[in-house]
Amino acid sequence: MSGVNPWALGVFIFFFATTIVIGSFIQPIRKLLSRGKAAQSGEDWGLGGRQFGPWVTWFLVGGDFYTAYTVIAVPALVYAAGGYGFFALPYTIIVYPFIFLVMPKLWHIAHKGGHTTAADIVRARFNNRTLEIVVAITGLVAVMPYIALQLIGIRTVVQALGLPGDIPLVMAFLSLAAYTWLGGLHAPALTAFIKDIMIYIAVLVAVTVIPLHMGGYSALFASADHTQPVLKAGMGLPYSTLALSSALAAFLYPHTLTGILAARSADTIKQNAVFLPIYTIVLGLIAMLGFMAHVAGVNASSTSLVVPMLFQKVFPAWFSGFCLAAIAVGALVPAAVMAIGAANLVTHNLLPASKRSVNASRYTALAVKVGALLCVLFLNAQFAIDFQLLGGVIILQTFPALILGLLRIRFSAAAMLAGWAVGTVVGVGLCWLDGLKPIHPIALGPFSGNVSTGLISLFVNIAVVSLITLVKPSPHKNTAQG
Repeated sequence: MSGVNPWALGVFIFFFATTIVIGSFIQPIRKLLSRGKAAQSGEDWGLGGRQFGPWVTWFLVGGDFYTAYTVIAVPALVYAAGGYGFFALPYTIIVYPFIFLVMPKLWHIAHKGGHTTAADIVRARFNNRTLEIVVAITGLVAVMPYIALQLIGIRTVVQALGLPGDIPLVMAFLSLAAYTWLGGLHAPALTAFIKDIMIYIAVLVAVTVIPLHMGGYSALFASADHTQPVLKAGMGLPYSTLALSSALAAFLYPHTLTGILAARSADTIKQNAVFLPIYTIVLGLIAMLGFMAHVAGVNASSTSLVVPMLFQKVFPAWFSGFCLAAIAVGALVPAAVMAIGAANLVTHNLLPASKRSVNASRYTALAVKVGALLCVLFLNAQFAIDFQLLGGVIILQTFPALILGLLRIRFSAAAMLAGWAVGTVVGVGLCWLDGLKPIHPIALGPFSGNVSTGLISLFVNIAVVSLITLVKPSPHKNTAQG
């Protein structure tokens, strides 16, 4: 344990363990307070009983944007590639109108039909079991790289504390498994408050104190422009297309849709869409930590270690321990929602009704986390953020069935299946050929350059759906129009 600072490690363990304990035992406490009447049903474990009001929903849904993706992966990309990494800001701005306009519609459909997942909604709309299974499996596969990113986030901060070998990854996996198994959706819903407050404290202190050490923001940007140009030549096209594809994918994931469907009403979702942009302000400040690390002279062996090393270099040991705990909790809470959202897909759309139970959901969530662990071990992505963007390429293939299906155009299940198949092959194939990079070069005159692979595959998907629809229109209107 050489190199381990006891103050930093002690503070980290206190806050991280406290969060796990609070989340893990919320359900037994609820049962005790209700004198045993709060027996945990599958819907209670997976959707919190659909009773979350505006305040809880704001933290739960907004918290999906404060993950290891935000605090570890985005600053790491900014550190390595400059302002290109700031594509996360316009992406979150684009997604809020999408939430306001589309998600209340999906909530009404789900509430009216008792649906729990995107696959439920698609089944009701197209009356096609094969399409339902395809959407469920797609969501299940897409969320694994995203959970892998959260495991990397927890592993990174534990590594930064000085713990050797495979201990960081083992700690990350076991803490996530215990937290999700015992608490269900109530665990992240409650501890999202703790997570966001911790991250706000860490980030606001960091973006205030660190620039002061460097002579202010003007000196920071002047120095950063010499060490890492704000936006390198040729980055405009990948910047804009990644922002758009990420925005379209954001609320297709099973965990983000779980947060929406757990809301008490459609008005709750609209209220959240109005106030969620507050999160984007802090997200921009977090991304700037990549520039600060350059100016501070951080030399990380892995880009994922940039932010933890920056905190350890600037802050005293006890506060760096708090900041690292905030990052770990920021990965733990959304990872639990991701695993629960994936478990909902399996228990509601892939298992027969007789096999559905809380334990089935728990075992499924555990299996999903094992899949995420395998992603960490066997997918050699250049940047941690590539895990999330790979998931985006996959989940975008459900966009036509779930979102375009809301239109009055008579799409057929066969068209949706064909579009999904071609789009998935194109998207995953390009990612594999490009070494898991989320962008692919295209040559289309003035639009030549690197373009988001997710956007390319979605365009192919929609083109196939449109072509089949024009050639052979569906004889029946889509069902379940809210």
